Amino acid sequence: MLHTIIKENAYQDSIVLMLLTNKISTMDHVNRVSIMMGTPANKDIFGGSGLRTAELEAASANDMAIVLDTDEASIIDAVLAEVDEFLTSQSISDDEVAEESVRTWDKAMKLGKDANMAMLSIPGTYAALEAEKALDEGLNTFIFSDNMTIEDELHLKQKAHEKGLLVMGPDCGTGIINGVPMAFTNIVRPGRIGIVGASGTGIQEVSTIIDKLGAGVTNAIGTGGRDLSEKIGGITMLDSIAALENDQNTDVIVVISKPPAKVVRDKVVALLRKVSKPVVAIFLGEKPTHHEENLYFAYTLEETAELAVAALNGTEIKAIEAELSLPVVHLQENQTHIKGYYSGGTLASEAGMLIADALALKEGLIKQDGFVLKTGGHEVIDLGDDMYTQGKPHPMIDPEKRIEMLKAAAGDPETAIILLDVVLGYGAHDDMASQLAPAIKEVKETAKAAGRELVVLGTVVGTKSDPQNLFRQKEILEEAGVIVCDSNNKAVRTALAILDHEVKDTDKKVEKELATTDAVIPVVSEKVTALLQTKPEVINLGLKSFSEAIRETGGKAVQFDWRPAAGGDVTLQKVLYFLDHYTAK
Repeated sequence: MLHTIIKENAYQDSIVLMLLTNKISTMDHVNRVSIMMGTPANKDIFGGSGLRTAELEAASANDMAIVLDTDEASIIDAVLAEVDEFLTSQSISDDEVAEESVRTWDKAMKLGKDANMAMLSIPGTYAALEAEKALDEGLNTFIFSDNMTIEDELHLKQKAHEKGLLVMGPDCGTGIINGVPMAFTNIVRPGRIGIVGASGTGIQEVSTIIDKLGAGVTNAIGTGGRDLSEKIGGITMLDSIAALENDQNTDVIVVISKPPAKVVRDKVVALLRKVSKPVVAIFLGEKPTHHEENLYFAYTLEETAELAVAALNGTEIKAIEAELSLPVVHLQENQTHIKGYYSGGTLASEAGMLIADALALKEGLIKQDGFVLKTGGHEVIDLGDDMYTQGKPHPMIDPEKRIEMLKAAAGDPETAIILLDVVLGYGAHDDMASQLAPAIKEVKETAKAAGRELVVLGTVVGTKSDPQNLFRQKEILEEAGVIVCDSNNKAVRTALAILDHEVKDTDKKVEKELATTDAVIPVVSEKVTALLQTKPEVINLGLKSFSEAIRETGGKAVQFDWRPAAGGDVTLQKVLYFLDHYTAK
């Protein structure tokens, strides 16, 4: 039976409510539960899962809606007590920090008078307008929020460019500003390599390998995944390259991109040829055949990191071979398929690219809805795709969907190898390996009982300084029977080698650049220069944990406890903004 509880004027961030939903779902006698704010979009999600009720219709965007499916009405009080306890644990308890919490832009800017960045992790429906307000206040803007229209993104980035500011995002999951982590970010040692990437987990994989190689990162600027689309034109990418060229603390520049629009890719490369510092670039999906003078092209994320460190150290740029240690396994004749279940979208893309390369697929990546690669029984899935996360936490936080996929793969007698990643750092689950380990043991035992050996290969993206303890996470996975590799590149190549497939690398030589494009390095404003050379001071709209991470690592943050105005009516919010904005003028 469905029970609905509406908590009026009890706004909470969507990620907090997703985690709360997971916690309540583990209680005895709870068949299903969903906890979200009462926005029209969320009501549709309730409906899609069969949990929409008549009582739900009265909820506003500022009201928390709890829909509980249980046969024991007596547990409702216990559920509400658990909800209150969880939300209390998420609130700020430190008196000094509590004073740095505001609910209006005026108060935020008064308290954060030296702020140089706004960080948004609020629902995407509302993020564009709040980002516009941040730009009006002269703040560089980091937009963790997703589901923003591409038209809004273009408008914000054009406005930022004109004002001499950067817009990082939307859907920007990772960044490092002068050593301070933004959102889902690892703790990497400071150094002289600057990164700009249209890829969150791509930045994480490259920066953590750089750390393992003994080098460090000055800044890592995320652009959002659509920045190199033809519509956006690489606005943030181009401005960020110029900023890193201008940054006195950066000696080597790294550029990371998922497959870009060709016209934008060519514009980016033309700019890179004008840069005075050594540059390493990777456009995932491209298999480069050569380098240029001072501009080096990588095929994998691991090679990107290795080339960057070589350029930093002034050592010879040469072919880098992945040294593999193949395990002894005993597969049945019909076990021929690789299944990849990733929390990192770029890692999934890299896995799909390498598999397609080794199998010599003429079409390249063969995609279907929800799959990065699906061909001949092989499949690679990005479980962080919107298809899998609507109304649910990201797989870096929540293991449920991946565990479901693991069990399904184990039941397929043709599955030989399962690939997975565990991504550490701020924002990620505090012990994902322990969450996955029981399921991994179970699927391996299931296969063994059926007379098969099931190989599970994985990689852990992190550093020894990350809060989850890199070495312990690896140890837990290995105890569960996972073969843990040093990189995603090595994990995928090992999987392919076990099945007698090989990725053939190109020995790239340095050739002279033939193009004669007259690119001009954009002028870098004082605000962007200052952003990259000082510890950030942030107005944080959304997740309190992001403020805490900034403070813990030397930055400053004012917590903006944002709530949707005008009852959540986006149109009315825009009308009020423009009336206020133009009246002020």
